[in-house]
Amino acid sequence: MATGTPHEEPHERELRNETPVERLDRHWLELLQELRVVQTGVQILSAFLLTIPFQARFGELSDEQRLLYLVAVSLGVLATGLIIAPVSIHRLLFRKQERPVLVRQSDILAKLGLVTLAGCLTASITLIVSFVVGTVAALVAAAGCLCFFLVVWLGVPLVDARSRGDEPPGLTPPEEP
Repeated sequence: MATGTPHEEPHERELRNETPVERLDRHWLELLQELRVVQTGVQILSAFLLTIPFQARFGELSDEQRLLYLVAVSLGVLATGLIIAPVSIHRLLFRKQERPVLVRQSDILAKLGLVTLAGCLTASITLIVSFVVGTVAALVAAAGCLCFFLVVWLGVPLVDARSRGDEPPGLTPPEEP
């Protein structure tokens, strides 16, 4: 998933006929749209995780499962904070002509938010599978979950970029105007 720095063909800038400021504005709006897609799901997941200790069967968790639960909750809260952080940065930089800083910092925070979201989801599925089936199945589920995120969220975009001989998307900071 791109995070505010979409891949542009070398001639795309000319085709768009946009100024550097217009490009920064477009990058900001694209980043905001991506964050809107992710934000609701992350907030719902975090809220769900926060209610688990109040369930009757929470007391049946082993010490290891409780630790895994705390890891999942911590990553969920961290992902929520990272994905919402661009709003705070925007508020602090609003009307200060700092769009390059806003886009660059928000891009980094969105990427970190996605990494912590992947960790939260992996920890959550591991906890659930360990509780329902057992430790071995949980480790298999965790490995599968991590492989999925590495392939779909990272591998596919990188392979696609390399197959075209392009700079890998999302690994370079947004351009300054």
